[in-house]
Amino acid sequence: MAESFGALLRDCRAAAGVSLGELAQRTHYSKGHVSKIENGLKRPTAMFAKQCDRVLGTDGVLAAAVPEKPSRAEAARTDEVWVLEFDDSGLRFAELPRRQVLAGAGALLGFAVTGGAVPTIDDETFSILRASFDQYRTLGTRTSPAAVLGQVIAQVHTLRSLAVDNPEPMRSDLLLLAARAAEFAGWMSQEAGWDADAARWTNRSVDLATGRDPHMASFALFRHAEIAFYQHNPRETVELARRAQKDRSAGPRILGLAARCEAQGHALAGDVRGYEEALDRAAALLSIRERGNGPVLGSASVPDEVALVRGWSLYDLGRPGDAAEVLDHQLPMIPLGARRARARFGVRRALAHAQHGDIDEACVAAREVLTDAARVDSATIRLDLRELSRTLGRWHTDRAASELRQELVTMLH
Repeated sequence: MAESFGALLRDCRAAAGVSLGELAQRTHYSKGHVSKIENGLKRPTAMFAKQCDRVLGTDGVLAAAVPEKPSRAEAARTDEVWVLEFDDSGLRFAELPRRQVLAGAGALLGFAVTGGAVPTIDDETFSILRASFDQYRTLGTRTSPAAVLGQVIAQVHTLRSLAVDNPEPMRSDLLLLAARAAEFAGWMSQEAGWDADAARWTNRSVDLATGRDPHMASFALFRHAEIAFYQHNPRETVELARRAQKDRSAGPRILGLAARCEAQGHALAGDVRGYEEALDRAAALLSIRERGNGPVLGSASVPDEVALVRGWSLYDLGRPGDAAEVLDHQLPMIPLGARRARARFGVRRALAHAQHGDIDEACVAAREVLTDAARVDSATIRLDLRELSRTLGRWHTDRAASELRQELVTMLH
């Protein structure tokens, strides 16, 4: 029995009759890199193991043997910002922690200015509040979370305060809109790199919708599954996504998103059959058009999210060449204005080309979306940018790869 990943890899390679040099060539790693892994001098990545599984026909044995990375405590954020606040002497500037500002200082200031008066909301005014939220969602597809998150959180507090003194059915309408805004605040928090805040705002959306939208809890489970996915936790991703699908009355949109996330979790774990079954289920559900005039749950900026996720997941399954082919076809279909989506899938496309050894294509693909990636300032997209930078480092003699890598280093730090 192999005592380490390196010993297991050596045994599998010998059983398949593949030389060290041939394995290196077919996985697009250097011979020295593979040798160091076999001798325990370098830690294997999940992608390396999956590529070796593909070449050696070991059906996920090597991917399952990759040692887990040591856990890291979430870094504390100490950013300070200047805001306006009231004291006994009137309005003044005060330096407060960023999280306190994002907890709704803007909304509190607004009610302080008006003396705490809460207006009665009619249908026309509610439509304007809804349009304002839609604008925040649009803004979130195009720019940094920092430009939208504080405003959205302030709107959650504003809508909740307005609901207190307004009768039904307007009270329920306001609280449901607040729930959608809280869910969006959770997504923007995740994009800002604050997973704990993302989970908290997602849970808050369920509280606000209690008794008014019985399916928000299922959607929240899907969002928690997404958070787990970007934390590279496939087991929790699949478990949460499956729990989100238990309420069969939740509607095709929620069930389809949860099935899609489950497929991504299976791909991350290297489970091909589970991935295919879940993605087929997601495709069928998301093809159903739901009626309703409320804000669409989840991102709605891409025309065929199942096809894009298929390209994304093929990479996680250790098939970067197939992933690149799918994403090459799908990326031009994403609207130019959907910068966050273009950056997310465009960077993954560049990474797939790089892992497949198509370094020139990788550099071209990356440069097509680097401006978008910089503008949307996404913590989740930065995960792939860092991986792309590491991958380009294997081609240190290639001028285009070296120049792009230096740009990525500058951009990330």
